[in-house]
Order: sequence, then structure tokens, then C-alpha cells
Amino acid sequence: MNARTSRFVSAATRLLPAALAALLLSAGLIAAGPAGTASAADDVTWGVRTASNANGTDRQNFAYTIKPGAIVSDALVISNHDAAPLKLEVYAADGFTTSSGQLDLLTPDKKSVAVGAWTALRGGTLTVAAGKTVQVPFTVTVPATATPGDYAGGILTSLPHTSQENGISVDRRLGIRMHVRVGGALAPSVAVEKLHVDYTGTFNPFGTGAATIAYTVRNTGNVRLAAGQTVALTGPFGWFPVEVEGVAPVPELLPGESWTVSVPVSGVVPAFWLSATTTLNPQLPAVSGVTPGLDGVRSSGSTVAIPWALLVLVLLVAAAVVGTVFLLRARRRRSAAREDERVKKAVEAALRESESASASDPSAGVTA
Repeated sequence: MNARTSRFVSAATRLLPAALAALLLSAGLIAAGPAGTASAADDVTWGVRTASNANGTDRQNFAYTIKPGAIVSDALVISNHDAAPLKLEVYAADGFTTSSGQLDLLTPDKKSVAVGAWTALRGGTLTVAAGKTVQVPFTVTVPATATPGDYAGGILTSLPHTSQENGISVDRRLGIRMHVRVGGALAPSVAVEKLHVDYTGTFNPFGTGAATIAYTVRNTGNVRLAAGQTVALTGPFGWFPVEVEGVAPVPELLPGESWTVSVPVSGVVPAFWLSATTTLNPQLPAVSGVTPGLDGVRSSGSTVAIPWALLVLVLLVAAAVVGTVFLLRARRRRSAAREDERVKKAVEAALRESESASASDPSAGVTA
């Protein structure tokens, strides 16, 4: 192996993990998450973590409880594990819950209005020398007019330009989440909206069908929360109950966010009327201070479940019974009519014979 080939192999070995990480990032498998995320730190050439200071040590993310109008100072630590200098963009962004139930952060082209806008740092492009670690100080200033409650965001580091791999644009970024609770009146609340039940029957008259229970869970309060949930389905008067097992919990939702739930149910008896009930068990995050409790939330919905196949079978059987009775009655009427006709003919024949006998023996009608 010559020197040129050796350098090529060395470079390929160094860049392969980064390429794999980029592919994972493009698939959404590595998101801006807590410091010390091993897969993220090992697969790319840099790492991020929280600084050790008065706000805490060995923290998994940035978390603050701040009064409106207050300011908190902190720092992000960036380490370059590569043998070459690294240019990174550093910026803050608001957070949101993805369709997979994970917290993600807005991309630079999206405008932040809360945590991302409140966080001031040495933004733009930052160069970290090979093998070195730098601290990026920042401040979080909560406006005096901020509404009390929970907010989420984070600080991100990313390569200045997206790369193209197999025709896919890959944005490599690492970050740390930031949870901010603005002091004031806290009012956790969650609601179940638009609950409805859809029933699908079966061609088997004596079989069971399937139902789908769908609804939307909305965080209507000002505190982030998750929720366990149970779903049950019954017929009229509580008959034929079905307890749905394995219903996935609702992930943590930020205030104002919603989560769509669709629960399939098999083995449903079509008892003409179905009632679905869902019960949420809210789970509040552990945050310093006092968080008001929240009772469970229950919601119900109903739909018709007509056993059409069984009704058709019953109608066919009823039609067969009615037809059989009609045929038997018609047969009896015809038989009675034939018997009446036979008797009539027999009487007429007897009268004719009697008249003939009287005519042939005139004395038969004379009495002594």
C-alpha cells in the first residue's frame, strides 16, 4: 500500500462514522437530545454537553424556572473530536413534538417566538480547533409579559452547509434541549376531542366485527404533560364489554399541542349500539416548585353496529317460515276444496240414483 492509498483509507475510516450519523439524522433517528448522547457523540466528529456551573453539574439538558422579566446565564460546551478544525453554526430554536412523539427543534429557516427568541448567544459560525473544547455562553431572558407555564426549545450546533448523500440532503446537527418554566399561575389541563367510533361488520352472520376508536388529545393547559390511557368498548346496557389492551401512552405534549389516537378493536359483537370510553391518566413532569395536580379525564362516544348479515339470515328464515305456512295453508285449502267437490258429486250421484229408482217403481211411493 503506497502513501497516497494509505491517506485515502485513513480519511475514509475517519469519515465513515460521520456519514452513517448523517444518514441516521436524515431518518430522524438522532434528534437534538440530552448531553452525553453516546450515539450522536460517537458517530459525528464533535460533541455537545452542558457546562458545569452554578446551574448544575452533569445535567442531561438545560432546565430553568424563571420569573417573567428575569435573566439566567449558562453555557454550552462543544468538543471537536476530529484532527482538523471544525466550523459549526450555533443557534437557539423553539421546540415541538413530532408525529413520532419526540421533541425536535425548528430549523434555522423557521422563526422562533419563545425559547429560541429568548436565548441570546454567540451565534453565527464558530470554529473549534482540532481536539479542542470551547464554551459558548448564553443568556435566557424571559419577557415581563410572558405567559406563565412551560416552554421548550434548545441550542443546536450544525455544519454550515447540508451535504448530499445518495441524492438526499443531510443536515448534521447536535443539540441540547432546554425546558423553561415561566413562573406564575400554573393550570395543567388536558382534553379529549372529536371522539368517534367506526364499526366494520362481517359476512359471517354469527361472527364478530371490528371497530376503530379515534380521538384527539389536546394539552389545553400551560404545563407540559404526558398521559397513560385506557380504552373500553361495550354494547347496550354494558353487554359484551371489550377492554382494549396495549394502548400506547400519549407522549409529552407542550401547551397547545395535540396528539391523534386511533385504536383498533377486534372481536366486537354487533349488538346494534356500541359505546366507547377512553380514560386519560395525566403525568406531569418533575419540575422544581409546586405543580398543581390533575385528575383523570374521561370521554365517551357511540355508534350503531347493526348485524346486517344476521338480519338478512333472520329475514330469509322468516320468509321461508312464512312461505312454508302459506304453502301448507294453500295445500289444505285445495285439499278441502277437492273433498268438498267429491262430497258434492257423491251427493248428486246419490240423488240421481234415488230419482231413477223412484221412476222405475211407481208403487214405491204409495203407502197402504
